[in-house]
Amino acid sequence: MHSDTIAAVSTALGEGGIAIIRVSGPQAIAEVAPLFRGKTPLTEVESHTVHYGHIISPIDGERMEEVLVTVMKGPRSFTTEDVVEISAHGGVISVRRVMDLLLQCDIRLAEPGEFTKRAFLGGRIDLSQAEAVIDLIRSKSDRAFSVALKQVSGSLSDRIHTLRHTLIEMLAHIEVNIDYPEHDVEALTAEFIKDKSSEVMDGINKLLKTANEGKILREGITTAIVGRPNVGKSSLLNALARDNKAIVTDIPGTTRDVIEEYVTINNIPLKLLDTAGIRETMDVVEKIGVERSKAAFSDADLILLVLNAADELHEDELALMEQIQGRQALVIMNKMDLPSRLEKDKLLSYFSESSIVPMSVLEEEGLDKLEESISELFFGGKLESGDLTYVSNVRHIALLKKAYKSLQDAYEAADMLVPIDMIQIDVRLAWEQLGEIIGDTAADSLLDQIFSQFCLGK
Repeated sequence: MHSDTIAAVSTALGEGGIAIIRVSGPQAIAEVAPLFRGKTPLTEVESHTVHYGHIISPIDGERMEEVLVTVMKGPRSFTTEDVVEISAHGGVISVRRVMDLLLQCDIRLAEPGEFTKRAFLGGRIDLSQAEAVIDLIRSKSDRAFSVALKQVSGSLSDRIHTLRHTLIEMLAHIEVNIDYPEHDVEALTAEFIKDKSSEVMDGINKLLKTANEGKILREGITTAIVGRPNVGKSSLLNALARDNKAIVTDIPGTTRDVIEEYVTINNIPLKLLDTAGIRETMDVVEKIGVERSKAAFSDADLILLVLNAADELHEDELALMEQIQGRQALVIMNKMDLPSRLEKDKLLSYFSESSIVPMSVLEEEGLDKLEESISELFFGGKLESGDLTYVSNVRHIALLKKAYKSLQDAYEAADMLVPIDMIQIDVRLAWEQLGEIIGDTAADSLLDQIFSQFCLGK
C-alpha cells in the first residue's frame, strides 16, 4: 500500500456547475480535516456521508470556498484507501484555491491514472477492468459504453479466470506425473492434455471472434469519403453528422485538407474523413490536400467513393475504382435527383449491386440505405446482443493470440508424445499470457505505461 496522500481535480477543467477534487491515501481524512470547517470535524464523521461547510486557510482561518465534502473510509472506496471528495463551485479560480491549499499540506498532485492504479494495486479491480475505465470514458456510442461497462464489472475477467483455472488443473496433473512417473500412463496423460488444451483454445477462439467487432466499437470505423471535386463529399459528411461541419460551394477545390468528424450510425461509431477532391492540380495548397487525401484513403477501414450520377465516369474515378477493389468500400451514386448519365454497367464490373448506394444528399434521400449498408458490411446487419463479451483492447487480443499459439504447440507436442516436462513449458506460458491480461503476471513497466494513458484525476 502507498503511504502518501494524493489529490487531483476529477472533473473537466473550465467553468461548470460543480468541480470535484479527489483526495486519496491512508491519511487523507486527517490531512484534509484542518482545511474544512463544518458542523462536525471530518475525523469524527461516519464513512460514506456528505457534509456542508467551508474550506479555510489554516494560517488565518479565512474562508476560501463553500463546499460539500464526501468522506469514504477504506477499504470501501474506489482506491481501497481513505478518500475525500471536495465538491466546489465549478470555476477555475475556486478549484485553484482549493488545490493550492491541499498541496501546501502533506499532499502531492496525483499522476495520470494514479487513483485507478491504486484501485488495481489494492485488489479492488484487475488490469482488464482498469483498462475498461478508459474505454468507458472514451466511448463514442451507447453500445461501446455498454461493452466497456460490462468489462468494468468483470465480464472479461471472469472468462479469463475460468480459462486459467483449467490450465492450473493441467499444470497440477503434469506436476504429479513428473514427480511420480512410475504411476504415469503416457498415452492417457497425452489425451488429457489434448482435451484440456482444446477446451481452452475453444474458449480463446470465442473471445477472438468478437475482436474485430470489439475493436470497431472501441475505436470506430475510420471512414474516408473520397471522390473528384464537387461530387458531394462535404455535403455527405454534413448529412451524416447532421450539422454543417464542412464548407460546401460549387467551386472545385473548396476542401483543401482532411476534415475529421465522429458520428454514430446504427450504434456503430464512425470516424469520418472528408478529403480533398482527388484530381491533377497546379495549386500548391490543393496539391498538399490531395496527397493527404490519398494517405487517408490508404489507411481507412471503410471507403465511401462518391460519384456524380449526373456525369459520366472520369478517368480519375476509374483509377480510384481500380484501387478500391478488394477493400471494404461502398459507392455513393450522388445527385440522383438529376437526370442520370453515369454508366452503371461499368460500376457493376468493379462492384457488386449491394455495394452501390443511390443517393441525393441534397434531397436527403438514401441516407437510411447507406447506414444499413455500412451496418451490413461490418456486422452482418446488426450487432450481437445479449451478454456477449467483446474483446476490444489491442493488448488483450495480442495476448489471447499468443496463448492460443502456446496451447496449440502443447497440443501438437502431446500428440507426438513429446516428454511431458517439455509440454509443461507451453502450458505454463499460456497461463502467464492470459494472466497478463488481468494483471496477475504483468510487469511494473507495463502497468506504468497503461495507467499513464489515463487523464489526471482518474
